[in-house]
Amino acid sequence: MKRVLVLLAVLLVVAGVALLGVAIVEHKGYVLFAYQGFRYESGLWAFLALLVAIWLLLRVLRLLLRLLVTSGRLINPWSGLHRSRRVRVASEQGFVDLAEGRWVPALRYLRRAAESDPQPLMYYLSAARAAHKLGQHEDSDALLERALKRQPDAELAIALTHARLQHARGQSDSARETLEIMRERYPQNRQVLRQLQRLYLQAGDWSALLGLLPELHKHKVLGAAELSELERQAWRGRLTAVGEGAADDLPGALETLKQAWEQLSSAHRQEPELLAVYAEQLRVLGAEQEAEALLHHALKRDYDGRLVRLYGLLRGKDPARQLQAAEGWLKQHPQDAGLLLTVGRLCLQNQLWGKAREYFESSLVFQRDPETCAELARLLARLGEVERSNQLFQEGLGLLDQRLGGLALPQPALN
Repeated sequence: MKRVLVLLAVLLVVAGVALLGVAIVEHKGYVLFAYQGFRYESGLWAFLALLVAIWLLLRVLRLLLRLLVTSGRLINPWSGLHRSRRVRVASEQGFVDLAEGRWVPALRYLRRAAESDPQPLMYYLSAARAAHKLGQHEDSDALLERALKRQPDAELAIALTHARLQHARGQSDSARETLEIMRERYPQNRQVLRQLQRLYLQAGDWSALLGLLPELHKHKVLGAAELSELERQAWRGRLTAVGEGAADDLPGALETLKQAWEQLSSAHRQEPELLAVYAEQLRVLGAEQEAEALLHHALKRDYDGRLVRLYGLLRGKDPARQLQAAEGWLKQHPQDAGLLLTVGRLCLQNQLWGKAREYFESSLVFQRDPETCAELARLLARLGEVERSNQLFQEGLGLLDQRLGGLALPQPALN
């Protein structure tokens, strides 16, 4: 069937050509154009052939122009090279402007590079940063959304950048929400965990930070020393926060404090720094006797200057036993100014005014401390030595002034 159709088509073409030849031979025709001295003469069929040739030439030229403006490399490699050059120039200038703080041109060039490059992620992220610096937060977010649409596989990188910009705007809650979503989707990503750790730390959300610590350890986000210090800081904050929010419910706060303390490892419960924080919070919440017993036991096990100074502020069940224990430690640390201050304070609790004075004065021999000056000044004022008391108060204020770093003060008023 196909062969018959092909044969018929060939016969029709041959017949058409034959008829056209007969027409050309019998009817040659004539064409004449004349205009102000210009004259063109031709046979009809030659003129028609010229028109067909011109039409074909125009079609070919149109096709070539279309091919030249297309971006396909195989068809027109010059167009691809030109686009690459434009992207390179725009990106280089944009990154230079960004580094030098020229946000407006940086945004313009980087946006242009992003729209022209098939892999636009870095350009969009940098353009979003430039828009952020200009305060154009909506444009910044729109650029990040555009980046996500163009490169959806880069969701994590875009979200991390978004969280940083949100945090820089003061939108800490939004940044936290963004990062927590990424934490669910990419639980092992170190950058997500690192940024969350910084947010929790800045916000003082100690419970959240403590909950994050196992993941920070598991994925080795921080070094061992840094992680250990962060854990101590988180527990310090957690224990202190209980006391700070206890004004309306002291018994409940005390129970919460004890529960938090029990959550610490046994090693952490023996660290002097955390022991001091816990004992101080017990004192704040009215559990001085528990705090004294805790520190007494800790100091018997391992002497520590920080715990000793706090021990002198606590009133236990038996102040005489406290004094006896402190004087026992003094035999091993006779030149410890902090311990001498503590023994003097315990003497005050036991109403041993003369011994208290001796211990305070001995402490000042080894270290001029504003607290010791204040304690001795208070005692001397009650003993009637007002002049010496005032001298010590002035000395204590001077020592505190040195600790304040010599901050500027107004000139004294003239009489």
